[in-house]
Amino acid sequence: MAASELYTKCARVWIPDVEEVWKSAELTKDYKNGDASLQLMLEDGTNLDHKLDPKTKNLPYLRNPDILVGENDLTALSYLHEPAVLHNLKVRFIDSKLIYTYCGIVLVAINPYETLPIYGTDIIRAYSGQNMGDMDPHIFAVAEEAYKQMARDERNQSIIVSGESGAGKTVSAKYAMRYFATVSGSASEANVEEKVLASNPIMEAIGNAKTTRNDNSSRFGKYIEIGFDTRYRIIGANMRTYLLEKSRVVFQADEERNYHIFYQLCASSHLPEFKNLKLSSANDFLYTRQGRSPVIDGVDDTKELCTTRNAFTLLGINESNQMGLFQVLAAILHLGNVEIKDRDSDSSVIPPNNRHLTAFCELVGVTYQDMAQWLCHRKLKTATETYIKTLPRLQATNARDALSKHIYAKLFNWIVEHVNKALITNVKQHSFIGVLDIYGFETFEINSFEQFCINYANEKLQQQFNMHVFKLEQEEYMKEQIPWTLIDFYDNQPCINLIEAKMGILDLLDEECRMPKGSDDSWAQKLYNTHLKTCSLFEKPRMSNRAFIIQHFADKVEYQCEGFLEKNKDTVNEEQINVLKASKFDLLVALFQDEEKATSPTGQVPGTGGRTRLSIKPDKNRDKSSKEHKKTVGCQFRNSLQMLMDTLNATTPHYVRCIKPNDFKLAFSFDPKRAVQQLRACGVLETIRISAAGFPSRWTYQEFFSRYRVLMKQKDVLPDKKLTCRNVLEKLVQDQDKYQFGKTKIFFRAGQVAYLEKLRADKLRAACIRIQKTIRCWLARKKYLRKRSAAITIQRFTRGYQARCLAKFMRRTQAATIIQKYQRMYVEKKRYRQKQAAALAMQTILRAYMARQKYQGLLREAKAVIIQKRARGWLARCWYKRCLRSIVYLQCCIRRMRARRELKKLKIEARSVEHFKKLNKGMENKIMQLQRKIDEQNKENRSISEKLVGLETTYSTESERLRSEVNRLRGVEEDAKNKGSRVNSLLDELEKLKKELSATQQEKKTIEDWAQTYRDEMEKMVSELKDQNGTLKKDKDDLNRLIQEQSQQMTEKMARVIAEETQQLETDLNEERSRYQNLLSEHLRLEEKYDDLKEEMALSTNISKPGHRRTDSTHSSNESEYTFNSEFAESEEGSRAAEDLTRGIDTSLTLKLQKRLTELEQEKQSLRNELENKEEQFQRARARDDAEFKKARGAELEYESLKRQELESENKKLKHDLAEMRQSLLGNAATGAGAPGSPAYKVLLDQLNASCEELEVRKEEVLILRSQLVSQKEAMQHKETMTEASVYVEDVSKLKDADEIKQAYIGLKDTNRLLEHQLQTQRRSYDNEVEALRGELQNVKEENNRQQQLLAQNLQLPPEARIEASLQHEITRLTNENLDLMEQLEKQDRTIRKLKKQLKVYSKRIGEMGAGQTEGQTSPGQMVDEPIHPVNIPRREKDFQGMLEYKKEDELKLVKNLILELKPRGVAVNLIPGLPAYILFMCLRHADYLNDDQKVRTLLTSTINSIKKILKKRGDDFETVSFWLANTCRFLHCLKQYSGDEVFMKHNSSRQNEHCLSNFDLAEYRQVISDLAIQIYQQLVKCMESILQPMIVSGMLEHETIQGVSGVKPTGLRKRTSSIADEGSDTLDSILRQLSAFHSTMCQHGTDPEIIKQVVKQQFYIIGAVTLNNLLLRKDMCSWSKGMQIRYNVSQLEEWLRDKGLMTCGAKETLEPLIQAAQLLQVKKKTDEDAEAICSMCQALTTAQIVKVLNLYTPVNEFEERVSVAFIRTIQTRLRDRCESLQLLMDTKMIYPVTFPFSPSSLALETIQIPSSLNLSFLTRV
Repeated sequence: MAASELYTKCARVWIPDVEEVWKSAELTKDYKNGDASLQLMLEDGTNLDHKLDPKTKNLPYLRNPDILVGENDLTALSYLHEPAVLHNLKVRFIDSKLIYTYCGIVLVAINPYETLPIYGTDIIRAYSGQNMGDMDPHIFAVAEEAYKQMARDERNQSIIVSGESGAGKTVSAKYAMRYFATVSGSASEANVEEKVLASNPIMEAIGNAKTTRNDNSSRFGKYIEIGFDTRYRIIGANMRTYLLEKSRVVFQADEERNYHIFYQLCASSHLPEFKNLKLSSANDFLYTRQGRSPVIDGVDDTKELCTTRNAFTLLGINESNQMGLFQVLAAILHLGNVEIKDRDSDSSVIPPNNRHLTAFCELVGVTYQDMAQWLCHRKLKTATETYIKTLPRLQATNARDALSKHIYAKLFNWIVEHVNKALITNVKQHSFIGVLDIYGFETFEINSFEQFCINYANEKLQQQFNMHVFKLEQEEYMKEQIPWTLIDFYDNQPCINLIEAKMGILDLLDEECRMPKGSDDSWAQKLYNTHLKTCSLFEKPRMSNRAFIIQHFADKVEYQCEGFLEKNKDTVNEEQINVLKASKFDLLVALFQDEEKATSPTGQVPGTGGRTRLSIKPDKNRDKSSKEHKKTVGCQFRNSLQMLMDTLNATTPHYVRCIKPNDFKLAFSFDPKRAVQQLRACGVLETIRISAAGFPSRWTYQEFFSRYRVLMKQKDVLPDKKLTCRNVLEKLVQDQDKYQFGKTKIFFRAGQVAYLEKLRADKLRAACIRIQKTIRCWLARKKYLRKRSAAITIQRFTRGYQARCLAKFMRRTQAATIIQKYQRMYVEKKRYRQKQAAALAMQTILRAYMARQKYQGLLREAKAVIIQKRARGWLARCWYKRCLRSIVYLQCCIRRMRARRELKKLKIEARSVEHFKKLNKGMENKIMQLQRKIDEQNKENRSISEKLVGLETTYSTESERLRSEVNRLRGVEEDAKNKGSRVNSLLDELEKLKKELSATQQEKKTIEDWAQTYRDEMEKMVSELKDQNGTLKKDKDDLNRLIQEQSQQMTEKMARVIAEETQQLETDLNEERSRYQNLLSEHLRLEEKYDDLKEEMALSTNISKPGHRRTDSTHSSNESEYTFNSEFAESEEGSRAAEDLTRGIDTSLTLKLQKRLTELEQEKQSLRNELENKEEQFQRARARDDAEFKKARGAELEYESLKRQELESENKKLKHDLAEMRQSLLGNAATGAGAPGSPAYKVLLDQLNASCEELEVRKEEVLILRSQLVSQKEAMQHKETMTEASVYVEDVSKLKDADEIKQAYIGLKDTNRLLEHQLQTQRRSYDNEVEALRGELQNVKEENNRQQQLLAQNLQLPPEARIEASLQHEITRLTNENLDLMEQLEKQDRTIRKLKKQLKVYSKRIGEMGAGQTEGQTSPGQMVDEPIHPVNIPRREKDFQGMLEYKKEDELKLVKNLILELKPRGVAVNLIPGLPAYILFMCLRHADYLNDDQKVRTLLTSTINSIKKILKKRGDDFETVSFWLANTCRFLHCLKQYSGDEVFMKHNSSRQNEHCLSNFDLAEYRQVISDLAIQIYQQLVKCMESILQPMIVSGMLEHETIQGVSGVKPTGLRKRTSSIADEGSDTLDSILRQLSAFHSTMCQHGTDPEIIKQVVKQQFYIIGAVTLNNLLLRKDMCSWSKGMQIRYNVSQLEEWLRDKGLMTCGAKETLEPLIQAAQLLQVKKKTDEDAEAICSMCQALTTAQIVKVLNLYTPVNEFEERVSVAFIRTIQTRLRDRCESLQLLMDTKMIYPVTFPFSPSSLALETIQIPSSLNLSFLTRV
């Protein structure tokens, strides 16, 4: 594959950068061979011409595809080089907030400088038992791998944690030890794992300090060996320390501190026990104030000292030794403050009475004069004499500091030695895991002897690391049978030889130290002369003659020679040591004794020798001086380092490389320069280089086939996948050197996976383009057809429109022509008509004028006659009308006056408040009166109008008559002329009459106006009254509605409060149950541990001293309550013997166990009391519900009484019908009308049949067989009447005379009597109910009075006592009500069962009688003679009492056969469920029947102990545990059902109630058995979990239930063990089959359905929790396709629940977090709307889980997009107000509190048969 194939346009590369180390760029032009530069474009859009090196022509590094970015393992990257590693770490650290990454066998850990919730116990459980590649990278995964390999390979392990200061080495080592302590536990009660963890705060206090790079930097190296026994439990530990930084005791740089312990003491100086130390603030002492940073933010030194002291106590360092340590430390601080002054140029002196020196001497117990002298003097010895020499001030100060450092080093070693003594154990160590917390490669501006030793140690470790990596690579190649070619890797042996070989740097340094006048300068010249020309790794600085440069594996380091000799010698004034050895302080003397043993390099004593110290003080005994005494620090360090390397080479190493991301301790801030520097120094890049030199990418054939199936054609796919992969790969990659085929994997060179990914992406892109092309073609064609259809439609409508326009134009033209024609015709016709009309008008006017003239003459004559004729009559009528008007007017005035007075009264009343009240009461009457008045006025007006109309009619009649008179008067014209004078007078009178008429009309108008005004006022008043009435009604309605709303709100509020209280009570009850059951499990665990100890002791006793020992009488009496058979007695006797033997050995342990058991029992009792209180509260809430039910029951009783009345009315109707029948029969008896076929006879038959049917219906509704006598009569009468009816129907022809009719009448009479009797019975029952209700009413009244009295009493009490008294009274009242209700329900149930039983008996008898009569029925006469009830004489069987009798000596055999040797499989299949429980209870009943206290106690104790024993022996067998859970619960239910308590007897039959226990109350034993059932349930859950858990991850996550959906990404060196599920791995079907097996087993064993539901709920919780936890810890599982797989799997689980009828058990709700996590993987994750949808959807997930899933979301294909950091921050912002737990993982060990609802058995004890297969023939049924 040529470079031009990869360096094409759009390819991305890495180019060097000064700031970011590496910068990404994209090619804008294809590269061709021979080009001198590359055309690039940076990410910010800048174009760049990148010049290639003309010599090497090396192209820049290619960038990995985006799909590979963020991988868990760096070796999974296709291109393995420095920029790819750096970018992958940065993406994981910054974007995904993941601090751990694999790099082959190395775990790279980046310090986040922030506390992360990923180290809890839940995380430890999640990683426990998992393969290293199955989970995301974590320090726990490395620890688990070491632990697993130790157990599997029987080989010791080591975890090497390295890194520079501040990188997190100590924390990583601490978490690794915490993991071992958690998963392994300890083999004894000494809590070794706690002691191992307790050593951390001690070592941090005395060995850690604040530096500029780290607030808690370890200033020494340590190697902790954690020992394990044969069962791989922690038994002890041992610690070795290396190169303590003693110089820090006397000097600290700026912003640094001394060791933490000094500041802790100064901060606690105010405590009483520290007063004698004479300490004060840290700023008052020279050794603690030099760094000018005495306080660390967020650290309380006082609390830290408390933690340190607690750790000392836990490790066995008593209080006196602790105070001694603190005295020494305080003395060091005081010694640092001793001021030494110049006496002259060659001598110095300490001023007298120096308070700090005085305090020092008092604390260490030495004399002031001796210490003051030898601080300023030294003794010189020659061969012949000894003399004392004074010291200048500078040398004296250095000697003082040297003494301080020496004391602190001795103290440090002493503490380490005692810590090791506390961690050591007498148990033989089988294997160990070592944790090495050692300094990383260091280079500073000034590097001295300490940095030289540190870098020397790192050179040795790097060599070991390289060899191990090389070895693993070789083993992998050999395992896969790949041709092995030597890989060139960096070997740092020359550098190591330069340091430690003969004539090396250390040898020359030791030689110079032995020289009398040796100096740093002379040593430097020797180095130059020896190595400058012979070794290429050694260089000399140009500008210095007192320094040298070594080329280490990581970098060049320049060392300053100044101080090397002094630090290598590490000398202390011998006389000062002698003064200290003469101290009266025992602890100080102990620090300086046995120096020879302490400085021995063999390290035989834990915590001593070269393991723990580097500084050596010559022995005070000159005669015993040796070579060991004169060993230098460098020699000791080399020896201890060689021992460490030997230890590491003898173990399997695991590597953790800690990286410091920045120098400013910023959280999640990444500095590329610092990161690259550390990656180069710690060997990560060397691992990458070694991997990249061979075949770094490795795929299994299955993974390759699944990933690159898209590159294959159908014909290429063969049944053999290995051959398929081989053929396809040969076609895709032509160069066969780029890959190799192994046995199980395909090996690729670097870059080949990227090339294959490119081919795959191109193929998928081409497929996408083809799909897009087809879709776009389909869309375009569809659009074209739609447009074409639209165009045709538009054309059709356009043409139609044009045609319509043409037709419209033609119609308009034709219409215009017609209009013109008619218009012209109209004009001509109009002109003609005008002329015609003018002529006619002229003629008309002329003729009319002539007629009018003639008419006027005639009219004047007629009027004159009329006036004369009517004048007299008019005068008479006028007088009459005036009189009438006057009368009417007078009446109107009077009425108006009265109306005004009434109106005034009404107005006065209207203003008063009382009027409104009366108005509201009598408003309708007043309105009706007013309406009536208005109607009367209307009638009067109507009558007046009628009169006026009559007058007008009369007037018109008279006018007509007068006109007729005119013609008559023409003849008498002359007479009129004669009477002309009279006419004038008449005319005057006429004028007067007109005036009177007008006045009358005026008065009429006035009256009408007043009437109208009055009517308007009345209408207005009525409307106002109506408005007021409506307003009042509206206000009333509003008030009613408001009251209803308030009552409804109060009801809802009360219901809500009650619901919340009930829910809270249930929650509290569940919590208490959970705590109680957890304590039970803890108690069981302690019991098992105690039994194990007793067994071990008994075993050791039997081995050492066989034989029988006498036991203590007190023990036998106490133990008799638990064991009463020979087997248990023997085991107890052996245990007592063991106790007697070991009582002297470990009495404290026994007492501790007994005390612990006592405390657990007390806590158990307190929890039991709390549980009872919670149950009482729950019963109280239930009582309130019962009270509400009682109200509803009262309503039902009222309904029943109404129904009873209805039935009584129906009975009366039936009586009436019978009376009519009697009358009909009596009336027609004499005439023979009752003969067959007559109408009366037919009426009789019809009514009789109807009466019988109606009687039957009413008997079923009302008469539920109230009494036996009435029921018998009813049956007999019913039988007789039915028989008579049938006889009448069948033998109608036989009724010939009145006697038969009389007989029928007698039958009806009897029927009537029966009905009357039933009615009386109903009346009596009704009276009884009324009396009962009256009694209840009286009780309610009494209760009310009592409540009032209590209320009055409570009001006199204080508030607290009042509340307490009220609560107590309420509890008492509710309890009494509850008991009453339960008693009533029990009575009703007993009555119903009794009546049902009687109903069955009588129905059976009636059937038998009917059958007998049918067989013997020949004639009516025979039927009267034969008996109706045939007598059956059944054989009497023996009446068993449901008890089993056994002898006392058979008890052991009973327990053995029934419990210990019983096989659940056979019992479940062949016998009834719960048979052992029934047998045990029947035996218990017989012991109770005999009133044998001892027998009852022994039987119950033996049963409980035997069940515990069988569960301990076969507790991992699900069938056994399920079987005994079912039987234990059944035994518990039997004890309750037959206890005699009314609560449990309400479901019993009368026979079962007779079987109740009569002599003993076994309530306490019921509690013990209930606790045993809880323990069995928990054991069942654990057994079930152990079976399910290995199947869950494979079946729910890894197996592809929907084939072809998931894709496989490239993986690294740490392959997922099951990333592609093999054919033999577990699937979802396996899980479903296992669940079905669990369910069927429990059903076969007869487990209660409620318990089965709880077990299924627990099963589903385990499935959901384990699946979700693995999802949260596996980055490769967080993808869209995996979300689809999970949702499908969950749907299958829900379908299983639906098939089993368990949807209501709450199991589905336990899967809700998993469902929401799967939905979260599938939803869109871009916009704010998506964020809002996610927040509302994921209610069952915590914020940490949501953010974790989003961070882990990984696209499987390039077409998916990663979740942006901004979107995750948006989610965090929206969810920050949630109040929830910070725990990331779900607790897989959580067990829901179990309850055992009472489930009575309907099985009669006397019917149980004991099968012979149980071998219980010695039991006798009683």
